[in-house]
Amino acid sequence: MQKTKRTCISQNKKAFLFLAPSLIGVTVFVLIPFLNVMYRSFYQAVGGTFVGLRNFREVLSSQAFRLAVWNTFRFTAVCIPTLLVLSLFLALLVLGIKKGTGLYKTSILLPMAIPVASIVLLWKLIFHSKGLFNQLLLLFGVTGGDWMGDKSAFYVLVATYLWKNTGYDMVLWLAGLDGISKELYEAAEVDGAGAWQKFIYITMPGLRRTVLLAGILSVVNSFKVFREAYLVAGDYPNESIYMLQHLFNNWFVSLDIQKMSAASVLIETVVLVPIVLWILVRKRRKSQ
Repeated sequence: MQKTKRTCISQNKKAFLFLAPSLIGVTVFVLIPFLNVMYRSFYQAVGGTFVGLRNFREVLSSQAFRLAVWNTFRFTAVCIPTLLVLSLFLALLVLGIKKGTGLYKTSILLPMAIPVASIVLLWKLIFHSKGLFNQLLLLFGVTGGDWMGDKSAFYVLVATYLWKNTGYDMVLWLAGLDGISKELYEAAEVDGAGAWQKFIYITMPGLRRTVLLAGILSVVNSFKVFREAYLVAGDYPNESIYMLQHLFNNWFVSLDIQKMSAASVLIETVVLVPIVLWILVRKRRKSQ
């Protein structure tokens, strides 16, 4: 009995030693800075005077903050479902192709390897008011506009995100599809199930974990699209693509630290509360 306890203790020590570098890194680079941001959100940046909730009121009353939140939410709400459906559709197509699978995968994954600066240059050449896209429209007698200078910029940014990230999500779907037993499909065919029935009752249940993983990574990648928007349109782009990243960048340049801190706490709260509730609900379901 004592030997078993000693073995468990030694194993726990080894596990802790392996985890220690990661725990130290998370504490130093995530937890401590976040606590510092929470502290600063209740104080004035110059002088360090305690101001209570004033910084939060100023942020919530800021028209720029409301615009940035709405655009970021709209961009995420449009892009994530579209990306997940499109990438899953392409993954199923590639899985059904017997010849030239590598070529199709390479062509879809290619945008991931292209540097952001090159993508921005390409997009400027295509979507400029005198760019290739407008020249193509003129061939059909249609007069184009300034695609990056009006509300159309939002859809250009959506297309950029989809074009760059579809291949990434497709790889995740393919990995998930490979994990589903082929015997299930064979048994379903014997029972007379059609393609749609196999997709609903076999494929989708088998991709539950992949859906969660792909969804989280897609949301994370959606915040990286700021690079393209910033390089194309600068600090103050068209209102339709003015994201939270633009707002934080402008506040950082103007050293408006208290607003940045308050806005960060608000966003972190909005993100963390649903996650915590979801974890609690899952624990209750498992306990039942």
